[in-house]
Amino acid sequence: MRRFGKIIAGLGTITLLCASYGPAWAQQQQQLAKATPSAARKQQAAPVKLTPQQKFAVDTVKMAVALPQPDPQDRLRVLSSAASVVSTIDKRMAKGLWREGVRIESELIRVGQKPAVSVLAAGQADCAAALSFVENLPERSALEAEQSLIGAVTSCPKQTLEPVSRKLDLAMDKGIIPSRALMAVIEAQGAKTQWSQLHFEKMFNSLPDPQEYAPEAENFAAMYARMAPEVSKDTAARTGLQTLVWLGKLKDSPERNLSIRITTGAMQEAIGQQGFQEALQRDVVANATVQNAGQEREIVRPAEDTVSVLEAMGNNGTDQSENLRKLPATQRARQAAANGFAAGTSGHKDQAAKYFDMAFAAADEAWDARTPQVDAAALVQEVGEAAAQVNSVNALVRAQGMRDSSAQAIAMIAVARVVASNGISR
Repeated sequence: MRRFGKIIAGLGTITLLCASYGPAWAQQQQQLAKATPSAARKQQAAPVKLTPQQKFAVDTVKMAVALPQPDPQDRLRVLSSAASVVSTIDKRMAKGLWREGVRIESELIRVGQKPAVSVLAAGQADCAAALSFVENLPERSALEAEQSLIGAVTSCPKQTLEPVSRKLDLAMDKGIIPSRALMAVIEAQGAKTQWSQLHFEKMFNSLPDPQEYAPEAENFAAMYARMAPEVSKDTAARTGLQTLVWLGKLKDSPERNLSIRITTGAMQEAIGQQGFQEALQRDVVANATVQNAGQEREIVRPAEDTVSVLEAMGNNGTDQSENLRKLPATQRARQAAANGFAAGTSGHKDQAAKYFDMAFAAADEAWDARTPQVDAAALVQEVGEAAAQVNSVNALVRAQGMRDSSAQAIAMIAVARVVASNGISR
C-alpha cells in the first residue's frame, strides 16, 4: 500500500506540472516518451526470469557464501566455486564474488601463503581486478603468486602483460625466479623478442639457491628446453652448462635425473652432438653431472584414494556397510558416495540414503583430521555432487548438516552446481 500511495502521489505531481506548462508541452513530452525510452524506463524493464533450477542454484549459493569461513583459504575456495556456478546465471553476483576472491588471494600472497585455489588462474576475475592485483603485488611475493600471474597474463594479456613483465624483472633482481610465470610471459611476448631473449639469459646467469629451489628443477629444465632452439648456439651452450652445474648440486632423485635428461637432450638438439661434447669438455662440473646422473627411475607421485562406480553397481542390492566401515575416512567417504549413487540411480532410495549418511559422516571425519596432503575440500565436493545426482533436496539438507561451516558451504555449492546443470531431483 505504501508503494501504491507513492505512485499515486507521483502521478499527481506529473499532472500539476503538465497543467502549469500547458497542454502543448504535455503533448510534446508524451510524444518524446514514446519515441525515446527514458533511462528510468530501461531500469524498470522486467528482470530475466530464472528457471526453478536456476533459482534453486542461486539461492543455495547465496546461503553458502553467507556462511562464515574463518580460514581465508577456505573462503577463497568457496568464492571460486560459487562464482563458477552462478557465472552464467547472475553475472553481477559472480563479478562480486570474483572481486572478493581476488582481494583474498592478494592478501594471502602478501603474508607469504600460496593460495589453495586461484580465481585469476581459473580466468574468472575481470581484467580490471587482474590489473589491480598485479600492480599491488610486492615483487618479493612473485613466487607465491606465480599461478595468479600466469592466469592474469593468459586471461588479460592486453592489460597485464607489461605490468607482469616489470614485476618479474624486479623479482629476478632480488634472486626470485618464478620460472613458470616467466615462461608464460615469454610465450605472450614471443620467444624471439628482445625481452624474452634477455630474460632467458638473465635467469640462467643468476640461478637461485639449489636446495631452496630443488622442487623447481623440472621447470628450469623445461624452460631451457623451450628456449634453447630460439637463441644462438653460443647462448644455448652456455646456459645449458649453467643448468647442468646447478642440477649437479641437487640431491640424487628421480626428478633431478629427469631434469638432467631434459637439459642434455635439448642441448644436443640445439647445438648438435659434436657441439654438446665440446661444451662438456670445457666444464668439468657439468660433465660430471651428466656422467654421474643416476639411472632412470619412475617418479613416484602421492597415492590417491580410488573408488569404482562399476564395482558399486555390481554390488547393488547387497549391503556393503560393514566393508565400508573398515576403510579410512577419505576412502570410506568416496566409496560410500559411489555406492549411494549406484543404489539411488537404480531405484533403491532407502539403501542410497543409508550410504549417503555414511559418506557425509566420513567426510566430516576427514575434514576434522585434514592435513595439507589431503584435499578435504575436493572430497566434500565429490560427496555433495554424488548425493545431488540422486536427490538434490536431500543432498542439500545433508550438506547443511555438516559440522564445519566451511565444509557446509563447499558441499552446498556442489549441490547447486549439479542442479544448475541437471535440474532438481527428488
